[in-house]
Amino acid sequence: MSNELVIDVNPNEIVIALLSNRQLVELTREKSNLQFAVGDIYLGKVKKIMPGLNAAFVDVGYEKDAFLHYLDLGHQFRSLNKFLQQALARKGRNLSISKMRLEQDIDKNGKMSDVLKSGQYILVQVAKEPISTKGPRLCSEISIAGRNIVLIPFSDKVSISQKIKSTEEKNRLRQLLQSIKPKNYGIIVRTVAEGKRVAELDQELRSLVEKWEGSFQHIRDMQPPKLVLGEMDRTTAILRDILNSSFENIYVNDASAAKDIKNYIAGIAPEKSKIVKHVTGDMPIFDQLGVDKQIKSSFGKTVSFKNGAYLIIEHTEAFHVIDVNSGNRSKAGNDQETNALEVNLAAADEIARQLRLRDMGGIIVVDFIDMHSAENRQKVFERMKEVMGQDRTKHNILPLSKFGLMQITRQRVRPEMNIEIQETCPTCLGSGKISPAVLLTDQIEEKLKSVSERGEKKLTLKVHPFVAAYINKGFWKTLRREWQSKLGIKLAVKEIPSYDLLGYKIFDQNNQEIEL
Repeated sequence: MSNELVIDVNPNEIVIALLSNRQLVELTREKSNLQFAVGDIYLGKVKKIMPGLNAAFVDVGYEKDAFLHYLDLGHQFRSLNKFLQQALARKGRNLSISKMRLEQDIDKNGKMSDVLKSGQYILVQVAKEPISTKGPRLCSEISIAGRNIVLIPFSDKVSISQKIKSTEEKNRLRQLLQSIKPKNYGIIVRTVAEGKRVAELDQELRSLVEKWEGSFQHIRDMQPPKLVLGEMDRTTAILRDILNSSFENIYVNDASAAKDIKNYIAGIAPEKSKIVKHVTGDMPIFDQLGVDKQIKSSFGKTVSFKNGAYLIIEHTEAFHVIDVNSGNRSKAGNDQETNALEVNLAAADEIARQLRLRDMGGIIVVDFIDMHSAENRQKVFERMKEVMGQDRTKHNILPLSKFGLMQITRQRVRPEMNIEIQETCPTCLGSGKISPAVLLTDQIEEKLKSVSERGEKKLTLKVHPFVAAYINKGFWKTLRREWQSKLGIKLAVKEIPSYDLLGYKIFDQNNQEIEL
């Protein structure tokens, strides 16, 4: 399996597409000024204690107060709170958790009012981003993720990823990290740490400890709500979590971002730094690499996947519903049960991709085509577990019921990715009527004339490939050359497949769009 990453950097957002065997499997949009991302650590202020919910609402700077439940405080909350109070009281002095005496664990059946009070400063970490009308969900069991390990302050446990199967390797990693970790720090060993040398793990451990303790040097001067320690940007986080030997290419359309990513990879996997490639050209990077076409075909209510079969995906407030349909698919010589099994197995592959692609969370109910054989239902269940094994998000899958329904729960920490592929027609603005197509070139000429009269003489016209072919038709006497001569301009015509048929945009010599 080969993986590729395509990164489209825009002034307002970064769009990241993960391709597996050239097929789009994940799409992430991140605002350039994104706040309250999963992993961000804030100095907040308790606004209200809710005894009935055994929870508190905390002001972290979001428009709505964030939610913190008692069970999300963590066993060592008293130690964290003690460390925070010491950091707030001391100026210019570095604090070390290793020199602290840890406090007693909080009672797991206790009450929020026993440990918190309104107006209190508190250190919290975002566990779930704001979704719909809800504010962020918080926890106080802090964790700082690295590539090979996750650092847990105020703990002493060393836990090993369950995906590492070798008992010998588990024991080696456990003994190794027990011997090098500082006092009062716990560690979760990630799957990618398998086979890593002690020097590499020790260097990363020291880096994470410095990152954590260094974030408290100026906390005394902070007025909550304030970001104390931000999670790395989404691009780097994805690389940290999934970069492995199967990655063949990382395409970026921004030189600065390409350099940063190359430097990051050089630090964690020097042999892979050459896979970062800066893509240039007038055509958008997603168009150049065929990603935009996959986006348009993968989102929406109906998704086709094999031989006429398709999925219908509906979203409700409570859960998501996916209906599997065979469409006009039929195979001579195969009975209904066999056809149903083949469609359901193919549907399982596409459903697993859709869940990752749209980042659908919560409860998902899948209505497979009815199968009478219990053995066939088990095959579909096993296939779904197999293909969902590539999903890094926590999930749980139940076997098919006798009605052909499968229930899936998938952890939701971010708003669902939803791209509306059916847009209001920019030509008719939804009226259903457009000006005659034969007048399009006259309209473009009028706009070019208007722009040239402003003093712009070097222009780029971006249009749909069909329109570009018409404008450039001919060997010598083309419409483009006629406009250049008539208007006294230098004109380049660029094909943009993602534009609508009669849509066009005009850009100046600095590639800035000219408002028409």
